[in-house]
Amino acid sequence: MSSTLAPTPAPFAPAFDIVTRISERSGQLRLAEQKVAQTILGDLPQAAAASINTLAKLAGVSEASVTRFAKAVGCRDVRDLKMKLGQAAAIGQRFLDAETPPEEGRVPQIADIIYADIGKVLEVNRAMLNQDSLQRAAQLLLSARMIYAFGMGGGSTMLSDEARYRLVRLGRPAATYHDAMLQRMVAATLDKNDVVLVLSTTGNVPELLANCAVAKEYGVRLVAITALGSPLAAMADVLLPLKSLETDFIFKPSSSRYAMMMVLDVLMAELAVLQKDHSQELLRRLKFTLDAHRGSGNREPLGD
Repeated sequence: MSSTLAPTPAPFAPAFDIVTRISERSGQLRLAEQKVAQTILGDLPQAAAASINTLAKLAGVSEASVTRFAKAVGCRDVRDLKMKLGQAAAIGQRFLDAETPPEEGRVPQIADIIYADIGKVLEVNRAMLNQDSLQRAAQLLLSARMIYAFGMGGGSTMLSDEARYRLVRLGRPAATYHDAMLQRMVAATLDKNDVVLVLSTTGNVPELLANCAVAKEYGVRLVAITALGSPLAAMADVLLPLKSLETDFIFKPSSSRYAMMMVLDVLMAELAVLQKDHSQELLRRLKFTLDAHRGSGNREPLGD
């Protein structure tokens, strides 16, 4: 009686989370591939169901770019990408859309809704942080003769000022400009020894783009905290990608502010560590001066 050898089992290939993979690698992709990533992350079920032609049109890129994107995120081809997107959409949808039964007739409070949105946007944007890009951005800020923070609009204006406050604490020369005409005038005075740190949730503000183009014309390096695949992202020497998660609850402020603040906080911490001894001495001076002024305790923050 002849014996038949059992077939050798195929090597186990662990499944990977395509959504996390796209988020983690998006900042390292070409501009066209970043647009594909932004389109997919913006509507996972739609991307999973779309043909390669439709996906390319939605992203505003060529079909070849979609194919390159699929391989860049570890898929064999577009068909494999669509299969993984379909799995992610099917598995994750009930966690995103399921309604929680109210407790004793209790309805969600506005505080709960806002808190949940903040947590979600921070989680998504944490996955997009790239250590190499953060270190390159911090190095540019460290070596700059002068740092100019540009921001226009609500959250971007506020956080460009925050960038200036944080840079000053680390002994870096910084100035902030929000007015479109002043930005353009300042941009025309800069050179290759300066850095513009530009913040924009959409990366698609015409005046801001025009002013950054003026600065780039004179060799200024651009560090951008902005939307993946946006026109501003394409201009950046170093991109720190940002993704906003807007909801249908129109009465609350955009949670993207928290994502931008998180990226800014991480960038400033990277800068502080790059010049660790100098940063430590400056922060010690600040603490000493503030404690002497207000009689503060050991764990109170540096400033109010």
